[in-house]
Amino acid sequence: MVKLFKIALIQLVLVIFIANVALEAATTKLNVMDKCWRPNPHWRRFRQQLAQCSVGFAGKMIGNIGRGVTHYKVTDPSDDPLNPKPGTLRFGATLVKGKKWITFKRNMKINLYKPLLISSFTTLDGRGVSVHISGPACLLVYQATDVIIHGLKIHDCKPHPPSSVMGPDSKIIELGQVDGDAIGLITARKVWIDHNTLYDCQDGLLDVTKGTTDVTVSNNWFRNQDKVMLLGHDDGYIRDKKMRVTVVFNHFGPNCNQRMPRVRHGYAHVANNYYQGWTQYAIGGSMSPRVKSESNYFVAPKVLIGSPASTHKRCVCGW
Repeated sequence: MVKLFKIALIQLVLVIFIANVALEAATTKLNVMDKCWRPNPHWRRFRQQLAQCSVGFAGKMIGNIGRGVTHYKVTDPSDDPLNPKPGTLRFGATLVKGKKWITFKRNMKINLYKPLLISSFTTLDGRGVSVHISGPACLLVYQATDVIIHGLKIHDCKPHPPSSVMGPDSKIIELGQVDGDAIGLITARKVWIDHNTLYDCQDGLLDVTKGTTDVTVSNNWFRNQDKVMLLGHDDGYIRDKKMRVTVVFNHFGPNCNQRMPRVRHGYAHVANNYYQGWTQYAIGGSMSPRVKSESNYFVAPKVLIGSPASTHKRCVCGW
């Protein structure tokens, strides 16, 4: 009996050792943010751990967790821009007050008919399911702070004329013309955009403008796009001199043309990104920006830039 017990104990120790070795091997392949939460097999029960995993200028997103967080689950993919129904994404993002952690019940495709205004202290957490958010309108973070956008597929966004929409704190907001961007940050602060897939939008995929600062853009896949990422509103908007953005661990391409990112006025730390070709340029700037580019991996296009074969084309691809 004692001998059998010893054999069983040795087998258990070996199983634990092998499991730990396998976990350590898998963990070493993760970057510092993913290593913070992915190795936990029970991450679904501890979703808010994610808020402590961000790096860069956004800092830790601890304002999104703690006391008073409302856990809201999207169960209905429909959208009503003025009178959102309970269970819809717009209801959770605008009518639920205070801190909110928004998840999704199942795989779904959400067509937004007007821009979705995301309020302060909101987390959109698409982990564990496949959530597509598509146009004609998409996501807008306007005069908001402490926002996490994680694990969504956002695409086919189009410009939108002036309109009325339900905004934060149950207020009707009169919006002007909105460009066709997947995500727009306007006069926002402390925003973390992580592990999203963005593609095929009429204007750009991500615009960070009009005084927005303290932003981290990480682990996203940007593809099938002419103008990818704009940091800084225009040449005359000098408030963007205070803008600070971290762009790290992203995948650009295939079939991206320019602005990965394009920086005006402010400061961008662009590090450890993978550039899968381009047709005009990868990283650019104007109006005396400060750009620190380090440890990026550039795969040059196979055709000469400016040749007929280098024009922007749409691709159907997987990742």
